[in-house]
Amino acid sequence: TFQAPPRPKDDVEQKVLALLEDIPREQGWRANVPPTDGRLLRLLAEAMGAKTVVEIGTSNGISGIWLGLVLRKTGGKLITHEIDPETAALARKNFAAAGLADLVTVIEGNAHQTVTRLEGPVDLVFIDADKQGYLDYFEKLLPLVRPGGLILAHNMSPRMADPEFVEAITTDGDLETLFYPSGRGMSVTLKKR
Repeated sequence: TFQAPPRPKDDVEQKVLALLEDIPREQGWRANVPPTDGRLLRLLAEAMGAKTVVEIGTSNGISGIWLGLVLRKTGGKLITHEIDPETAALARKNFAAAGLADLVTVIEGNAHQTVTRLEGPVDLVFIDADKQGYLDYFEKLLPLVRPGGLILAHNMSPRMADPEFVEAITTDGDLETLFYPSGRGMSVTLKKR
């Protein structure tokens, strides 16, 4: 079918995919990406060989685990920002259960401030936090994204997307943006070479 489940490549991936099914059942819905969006994150990160990934909005780590499937192969790292200390602790627990604790740095605090301490180059940025803050995150992180890098934003449906952010990613000649309606909607913005 057109929506076949992911097939594990090896035993490690099988364990992680099982965990991705277990976490929502055990911890409830926590503003996570649905599986189709997680798979899109993984597919794009793997296709580009991403090594340095920045995430805004960790939640309990589902999207970070999808990205971690790639980073364990590339020897990369995920730097993820979460405002809530309890949620950050839960994410750390889930990253450890997935065998990804050594690849992930969880930064606690308001990402509008914490991202200003980052250094580039960054291969991929995933934004899934306060929708009215997307433009600010974008403006702060775009200079760190390498040419050929991607900025992905979640919940990009017409009802949820911030119009100023949409304008910023669709009117700049240095960028190419597509919108994917799968899951909860995702924008994929390429920083042109």
